[in-house]
Amino acid sequence: MNGSNAMSRRTLLAASMGVGLAGLAGGPALAAPSRGRAKVLMLSDLHSAYARLAPLLETMRRVVRRDRAPSLILLDGDLFEHGNVVAQRTGGSLDWAFLEALTQLAPVVLNLGNHDADLVDDQAKTIDRARALGITVLSNIVDARTGRPAAASRATLDLGFPVHLVGLATNSLDTYPKDIRPTLSVPDPAAWAAANLPKTAPDDGLLIVMSHAGLPADKLILPTIPDGTLVLGGHDHLAFDHAQGRTRYVHTGAWGEPLSVATIDLADKAAPIRVARVHVDPAGPADPALAALVAATLKAQLTPAETAVVARIPKALSLGDTGRAVAAIMARAAGADVGFMGHTTLGTGLPAGDLTQYAYDAVVRFDGAMMRAEVSAQVLADILSRANQDGDLPLARRTGDFVYGAPTRPAAKGRYVIVTTDWCAKRQKGYFGRDDLVFTEVPGLRVKQAIKDGLHG
Repeated sequence: MNGSNAMSRRTLLAASMGVGLAGLAGGPALAAPSRGRAKVLMLSDLHSAYARLAPLLETMRRVVRRDRAPSLILLDGDLFEHGNVVAQRTGGSLDWAFLEALTQLAPVVLNLGNHDADLVDDQAKTIDRARALGITVLSNIVDARTGRPAAASRATLDLGFPVHLVGLATNSLDTYPKDIRPTLSVPDPAAWAAANLPKTAPDDGLLIVMSHAGLPADKLILPTIPDGTLVLGGHDHLAFDHAQGRTRYVHTGAWGEPLSVATIDLADKAAPIRVARVHVDPAGPADPALAALVAATLKAQLTPAETAVVARIPKALSLGDTGRAVAAIMARAAGADVGFMGHTTLGTGLPAGDLTQYAYDAVVRFDGAMMRAEVSAQVLADILSRANQDGDLPLARRTGDFVYGAPTRPAAKGRYVIVTTDWCAKRQKGYFGRDDLVFTEVPGLRVKQAIKDGLHG
């Protein structure tokens, strides 16, 4: 690392060892503010997105080098993906190569998510390896075996002015790898935030809250956040930003799209944080070294069955349009009127052209039984009113978990049959907003095979 876009590894390591939130409670400031300008590059839920890593790295490099303002890179959890067979077989070697390259651009901070132990048998191994690269690791997760924090929940970094960071995780233990759940103790996010977040903004710099707790928890926390805070949300794979006074709450999608960039100017008292989204084109300019490494690794690791073409997609679809397309396929396969697919069961949108088994597994991440229920026209209208939250919606209408549903305007009648995945059926309150739906399994149908057959057809 060199120049004004990065600080020394010594400073990074000092921060990762748990330097407190100096100045928030009247203590001495870490450093006097200088110009008070910086850029913060934000990502969450990358999930071993190997098709995007090289273009993403090149995009981030260009953003960092665009001007001389110091930069900071924030990764809000879920870097890894167990469902990616190449990630499994290589221990995430491509993810780690990407992370190491990021540390050459700017200081990097990782707030732990629920998938960051996907490729190891102990979360501590991910933490140790990240720290060895000079990455600051944050989390409020407690190691249940020792009763000690898995990592520091806060750190202060110097970007010419102090940047005070706090990180917290989701307490939905069923979303963590099954084998490590007994080793984890995760506090309720809202209760933890009430007890641990500062009540006032720092007078010497910027407060950043990195939350992988999910939007419903964040909506409880946001009213208590000091004005002028940058809040980064993750876990729900959403892409939007929300203004709350001078505070900015940002979700930056998943699979490396989009890259969100906050421009910080502490001299601007009315709007010290401005947020922009940068589209990352998977076919656009790419870091040549990482692109070559990705290509060689995929060639060496993928089997003929995984590179076999399972469908041809006429044109690329957005994530939302992919969700509605697969929901419609599910409905046809089950003989239902409307299909519903949980938003995070999908990783990325369908690409144009030949779709390999490996690429398909990045689109439909999880398998399971298909479940059906019969509902009235009124109930269906209520479910559809909260489905398809991929548009530009106000925060009040966002629910965190949601379903893509299709068709969106089914033919009028008194009662309807709906179909969804067993994951959504078991968590119907979160996905459908109600707990009175009676689901039964559709015999002989599995989610991934039914959708693949529909795409092939």
